[in-house]
Amino acid sequence: MLTHIHVRNLAIVDEIDVELTAGMTALTGETGAGKSILVDALGLVLGDRADSSVVRHGCERAEISAGFDIRDNAGATTWLVQRDLDMEGECQLRRIISREGRTRGYINGQTAPMQSLRELGELLVDIHGQHEHQSLLRSDVQRELLDAFGGHQKLLSQTGSIYNDWKAAIQGLEAVISDAAERDARLDLLRYQLQELEALELSSEAIRNIDAEHARQANAGHLLAASQQALNRLDAEEGNSAYILISKTLEQLKELSALDSRLEETTRLLDEAAVLVQEGTDTLRNYSDSLEIDPERLQWLEQRTGLLHDLARKHRCTPGDLPEIETNIRLELEHIENADQHRDALQAKLASLEQTWLATAKQLSGKRRKAARTFNKEITASMQTLGMKGGVFEVSIKTRKDPSPGSHGLEDIEFMVSANTGQPVQPLSKVASGGELSRVSLSIQVISAGGATIPTMIFDEVDSGIGGGVAEIVGQKLRALGTERQVLCVTHLPQVAALANQQMQVTKLSGEESTRTRIRTLNEEERVDELARMLGGVKITKQTREHAREMMQLAGNPRADKPSKKRTKQTG
Repeated sequence: MLTHIHVRNLAIVDEIDVELTAGMTALTGETGAGKSILVDALGLVLGDRADSSVVRHGCERAEISAGFDIRDNAGATTWLVQRDLDMEGECQLRRIISREGRTRGYINGQTAPMQSLRELGELLVDIHGQHEHQSLLRSDVQRELLDAFGGHQKLLSQTGSIYNDWKAAIQGLEAVISDAAERDARLDLLRYQLQELEALELSSEAIRNIDAEHARQANAGHLLAASQQALNRLDAEEGNSAYILISKTLEQLKELSALDSRLEETTRLLDEAAVLVQEGTDTLRNYSDSLEIDPERLQWLEQRTGLLHDLARKHRCTPGDLPEIETNIRLELEHIENADQHRDALQAKLASLEQTWLATAKQLSGKRRKAARTFNKEITASMQTLGMKGGVFEVSIKTRKDPSPGSHGLEDIEFMVSANTGQPVQPLSKVASGGELSRVSLSIQVISAGGATIPTMIFDEVDSGIGGGVAEIVGQKLRALGTERQVLCVTHLPQVAALANQQMQVTKLSGEESTRTRIRTLNEEERVDELARMLGGVKITKQTREHAREMMQLAGNPRADKPSKKRTKQTG
């Protein structure tokens, strides 16, 4: 839901700040006051094309900001989350247009291209009239509305699920067929590679052992000499070896500890050290005795290590990864050798899925055609009440030329309309009059409101060319739609404005050097004044005001018979 919009230096607006509520809001004002300025501003912040001419004269840039509560808008929430732009149930859009023609967009404080603003905008607002954000003109939205009206969600889900399985099977079959084209050459290569790897009897432990033994044999001379030197330092029969020095020191300390008990701990530690030195010496001596310089073994290990490194370079890995490479090659070899069996299974699965999908899609087609007949009658009847006598609405359901399964069934759906008697029906997107398009859209939206997903609707020119009882019907439909979604309507008819839950007045203030527009929310008494102006023109009589008050009472605004002295804060 749109919660607020702030506009600075746009056209004749210096600054306006508008808070919006749920339900139906009417935007009224004298001709030429700029009632559509809010709609235009919203279109710009949602990514409409703009140039420097929209910047207020004498200013460097125009700026529009809009805030939305999207806690109940799953589509917009998902879009933001997927792009790491979510902000806990809120959405803030901003657009800056400079005098030089440069433009910048922001989504929740992050810079964003105009395409992103447009994509997100289509999930937030529907603008009905001569604007670009009317999702109802898109064939996919038309199909969704018909299916929602007919309650086809379960069948749609089944159709889509079967299609996804079919698509996965197609991709698997294509992979198998592609493999078959090069299968023989691939088989020869894999068998050769596997033979090379198996010949080495590879395992991760074996590779580690070879590396360790090779390092030991390659350095056997150095290891032997160094270990002998260490033994001499630790336990030589003559000289000052570590063991002899510790033993002599220990004898002295044992004598001294008899004189001073505080040396007993030191004596104990050196005694343990002497034992450990002796144990370490024995272990090192055993190690030294085990060392053997074997040139033939070293040559074999070097050959083996060379083979491992050659294979690793061939497979672009480390020697330690070769066992995993061997496993993967064996699995691929088994897969290709069983390709014919796998292909036959996939072809059988595809045939079964196609039959299941076709049966489900045909069931969906029958329900769509049945729902379309009721949909046509209800919208056509609604058009007769909205000043389009003889108008006709039809849902065109055409079987797709491509017979293969699709995610949405067998048909392409398109809304067709004739606004006047004798005129052939044509696609809704080609209806020329903005007012007629808005009224047809209103009929469709009211009848299919329960299945709609976009929470905010704006109607511009919806009451163009109508009046009297038709205008009241338009107002009633807008108010009814406002119970399901937020509705903003630009209107010049009191019959429509009287039915709004909230009314805003647009006025144009002209000074000696500039003109500016302001928008303010009206309280009950101010609404009576505004409706009286819309009814009676320049001179407002007592009777006109009473008529206006009666209109509000009949519209279901119970406080209209209690004049209020409260004045709302002006914005702009």
